[in-house]
Amino acid sequence: MPTSNTYYLNNPLIHQNRQLAKSTSEWVRRFACTDMKPLIICRGPIRKEAMDVFDEMGINNYGILLSEKDSITYTNALAPELRTLTDPSRVHRVPDYTGATKEERTKRIQQIVSIAHDNGYNSIFAGYGFMSEDAEMVESMEEAGLNFIGPCSFTQKAAGMKDQAKRTALETGVSVTPGVNNGTSLALFAKYGKDGLEKCAKDNKLDVDFSVCRDDEEKALAVLAASYDAGIDIIDAADIGAALKEEAKRMLTEKPNNRFRLKAIAGGGGKGQRILQSANSYEGATLEEKVEKAAAKVPSLVLECLIELKTNGVGDNKNVLIEMNIETTRHQEIQVVGNGEWCMTMGGRDCSLQMHEQKLLEVSVTDEELVAAIAAAEAAGSTEEAEQLKRDRIILQRMEEEGATFGEAVKLDSVGTFECIVDGESHYFMEMNTRIQVEHRVTELCYKLKFTNPENPADYFIAESLVEVMVLLARHGKALPKPERLPREKTSVEARMNATNQALQPHAGGIIENWSNCSEGEIRDDQGISTHNPDTDVFMKYHLAGAYDSNIALLLTTGETRMDSYTRMAEILRSTVLRGKDLATNLEFHYGLVHWFIGNGINARPTTRFIVPYLTAVGELKQQANQIDLDYAYGEIRQQYLAEGGDAAKAWAAVLDAKQLLITRPLERLFAEPHYMAGWLSITQGAVALSDGNITWSKNPICLLDKLYHYLNMDFEPGKPARNMIWDHDHDILSAGVAFYATLEERLGVSEYPALEAALAADKAPKGFDADEWAATRAAHAGYQAGTELMAVLAYIADTTAFAELKVNPDLSITIPDHLTVEEHQKQMAKVLVPPPAAKSDEILAASGGMFYPREAPGMDVFVNEGDHFEAGDTLYIVEVMKMFNKVVAPFAGTIDKVLIEGDGTIIKKGQPLFKVNPDEKIVIATPEEIAEGRRAKTDLFLKSII
Repeated sequence: MPTSNTYYLNNPLIHQNRQLAKSTSEWVRRFACTDMKPLIICRGPIRKEAMDVFDEMGINNYGILLSEKDSITYTNALAPELRTLTDPSRVHRVPDYTGATKEERTKRIQQIVSIAHDNGYNSIFAGYGFMSEDAEMVESMEEAGLNFIGPCSFTQKAAGMKDQAKRTALETGVSVTPGVNNGTSLALFAKYGKDGLEKCAKDNKLDVDFSVCRDDEEKALAVLAASYDAGIDIIDAADIGAALKEEAKRMLTEKPNNRFRLKAIAGGGGKGQRILQSANSYEGATLEEKVEKAAAKVPSLVLECLIELKTNGVGDNKNVLIEMNIETTRHQEIQVVGNGEWCMTMGGRDCSLQMHEQKLLEVSVTDEELVAAIAAAEAAGSTEEAEQLKRDRIILQRMEEEGATFGEAVKLDSVGTFECIVDGESHYFMEMNTRIQVEHRVTELCYKLKFTNPENPADYFIAESLVEVMVLLARHGKALPKPERLPREKTSVEARMNATNQALQPHAGGIIENWSNCSEGEIRDDQGISTHNPDTDVFMKYHLAGAYDSNIALLLTTGETRMDSYTRMAEILRSTVLRGKDLATNLEFHYGLVHWFIGNGINARPTTRFIVPYLTAVGELKQQANQIDLDYAYGEIRQQYLAEGGDAAKAWAAVLDAKQLLITRPLERLFAEPHYMAGWLSITQGAVALSDGNITWSKNPICLLDKLYHYLNMDFEPGKPARNMIWDHDHDILSAGVAFYATLEERLGVSEYPALEAALAADKAPKGFDADEWAATRAAHAGYQAGTELMAVLAYIADTTAFAELKVNPDLSITIPDHLTVEEHQKQMAKVLVPPPAAKSDEILAASGGMFYPREAPGMDVFVNEGDHFEAGDTLYIVEVMKMFNKVVAPFAGTIDKVLIEGDGTIIKKGQPLFKVNPDEKIVIATPEEIAEGRRAKTDLFLKSII
């Protein structure tokens, strides 16, 4: 395997010859793209992928755009792609990719056009970031004579903006989420009246042809479009907020138990979206009073959506949608490909495992996969599972049909994604992403496209990369015949490796100092970060500067079944070593989550609300583990053996002392990594039960311990650092124990541990053993098992937290206990997973690094001034971390004595003092002695359950 995975060049699973120009077929050679000279204006894994694909296609002399925010400013943050692209004339620098305002974005577009023209580039590749869905940018590229590798400006306008996409969907019979998509039109009607639109256009000197408008809505849209072109505001965010507030009142009254979602039309990846809580979540004597309180939040939420996307400037399209938030939704999407005339689909992806609208784990959903899963469920007698899978197949087929219909309606001439939410047996169109998706490889690993000569079926070529397909469509468009999709791999899964802490909160600023090589079957797309120094073969440090998103890499694998793909992903995550300075990633989270599904049901149907309750359950495990003193517990177990050992007490002491670290080291690792504990508990359910002071093992504790060392990637390997593996003397004991039980099971003819225990309980030697050998065997068994009682602490923690109540049902739905959905409890458990920085009682520290903002938006009042009193839960400041805006609220009530940070957009570090405060109540901090005493008391409760 390569020391670093350059996705397309080095991975045999996906490598193929893309040099169409070298084909012996004249028809195939027609579709060569070697005359393309693209400028790559995106960053992250997609930039490196595009470079690799272009190289394979024989597209030479492409260039890349670097943002000084991300790749130049920070030490050790130089774009890793430059390790392979060493020609400085092909590297071009800009301050950032998009600019913060409409004026800056327009300037950046012109700058990109100039760079392209000045350096001979004839095409633009924008990937999945920044302005890849910006119709204005695409139109500017087209007008400049540049070939945009992606959907054309017509498609961008028809489908790229959420409001227009929903209008198109309604016109083509595609089911959509109930809601309001014309907030700007409603604001315009409220301000000028439907009869005042022509006067509005005249007063603002807007050139509008009302004769082509079919109704008032089209007139409003025409006036608004003209105002955007003119760069003026005829309505502002306050007008839109007021209009949507009235709509929200109506919607909240009709459905008082429902929450609603506000979405700025240009948003993506969860940005520019906010949740409006249900009317009945507020206190009030009447429904009307509750509705008023709920709707009062709408104007500020509208503003937050726009500010987060930086679309609140003069002349920006500020439309915000408000639609019913379907709480039990699954998020599925269909890969769509078209050339402007034909349109086809390539199966689906389930992206329901997400948090803050950011996808985490994505899995393939294809017809072939579902057919096989249905057959397997029926063969196993799992009737409810089979029926659910059949319903899923019908939904997939409908979504694919609607995706192709919608793609044709918007004249899709590249690749796009038809995104849907699935609620029970219904599905709703949410939006179309007029770009390639981060998770597109999940699809391309399952399907490839066969383009066949209409005149000769034996004459064809196959495309396995969606980036390659984008280039083919940009270069040859309508000349490309509609392809046939061919199955490739049975299933695939992708884990997004992000710079986040244990609670999945963004964690910028860390430095990667070491990253293990790819393991077998791993497809790692990491922007080239783990590409070693080409001269010394040494890993090069990389600073995760955090100027943009939190994604570090995409990890993918495949399998014959979903279980195969998850098992392979688990092995990839197990063997991955990622270390560095101030480095936090979601590697541990993914390892635990994948094992949760392996242990509970691989075909489970999680909804988009699953992850936060799951994290809360993991937090409960950590909270309980924090209260257990393992060394104290082992000491008490040891004392019990000595008290009951009589003349053999000294021998028992020697045995237990020799085994202490063998048993406590992996448990300490699980206690330190609660995500690992969650995964381990999931795959070992039923291995042990506690009842009335008795321990009942269904699995041999020694074999479980051996499996645990492997699970923790602590296998014995000569030359491996001792801190990362089982110690040699412990390895000798454990290996001898495993071998002892393997031989014993074979000789006794048993395989299940309860049967083995029952046999060993007999004083009389069984057939094949003499009395002395049987006595020695029983003594060896007692010695190997001594001290393993401590391992039951894991079952105790699981029982105490009711971890198993978060479970998969026979119909593949997931039961989420109510206590895991309580917002305050969720916040508390997030703090258990990631304790806030230790602070003095008179100060508030930064919870994370990022950009500090003391106000909602430029020109608005700051949240708190010196001398202000604040209540617990009041907003103190906003921190922007990896392009996400997070309001930080006061953890307690008090008064601001001094504000320690000045200005907007100031860089802050985690743990930095931000405010000097005078709390209303003095915080009492327990002494170390009191904490230790409390842990021993909690540990005694566990010991009572096993001794």
